[in-house]
Amino acid sequence: MPPLPPSALSFSPWDMFLHAGPVVRCVMMLLAVASLLTWTVFIAKSVELFKVRRTLHLAEHSLETANSLDAGEHDTRQSRIAHTLVMAAEVERERSRDIPDDSEGLKERIVLHLERLEAAEGRRLMRGTGLLATVGATSPFIGLFGTVWGIMTSFTGIAASKATSLAVVAPGIAEALLATALGLVAAIPAVVIYNHLGRQTAACRAQVADLTSLVMRLVSRDLGRAQALTAKHAANGQIVRFDTPRMAGE
Repeated sequence: MPPLPPSALSFSPWDMFLHAGPVVRCVMMLLAVASLLTWTVFIAKSVELFKVRRTLHLAEHSLETANSLDAGEHDTRQSRIAHTLVMAAEVERERSRDIPDDSEGLKERIVLHLERLEAAEGRRLMRGTGLLATVGATSPFIGLFGTVWGIMTSFTGIAASKATSLAVVAPGIAEALLATALGLVAAIPAVVIYNHLGRQTAACRAQVADLTSLVMRLVSRDLGRAQALTAKHAANGQIVRFDTPRMAGE
């Protein structure tokens, strides 16, 4: 596009975009897309984390008021992660029924399983936020590349026209600097939103850790009841024995 006289130029962002060269224009469009993705991720993750926090709060209340692991399993069916934690403890307890005197080992195995589920939930909550980190780290440099390219094009035009007036080079430089401005417009919100979502995710992970503690409390309570019942039967002489062959004369 041939350069327009200064009087015919408009220095609004849209007009500068239209008058920019193809490379600078592509850089600007890329930064606009990055900014759009940033705000899309922000809205989507904010809604998701709000729902997760509310669900975790209800699940925490359900586990807080539950009297046993079975009751907790029934009360947490509306919360995916809480129900998953409770069911993991139930499954491990069921698989360990053939080891009746291994309460500490059972607790250790349940804790290891719940820790893995807690870590997996943390990774799931952070999904999508890596894009914000990428945009925040690269957008300024992408905008700077557009600026450098635009200034190079402007000085090349000066050399070709043999004109040294600032009015000739000013429009091209302004269009090139717009790329840097757009890079900052894309990067600054991305960094702020990334940190904000990181704090929200950390709060959700803390709630999941609280659920893990509540599940382990229910497991410990059930094991304590089982041990107390066994001790009571032993005191009354009602000891449960495995069937063994009787010796002759008995």
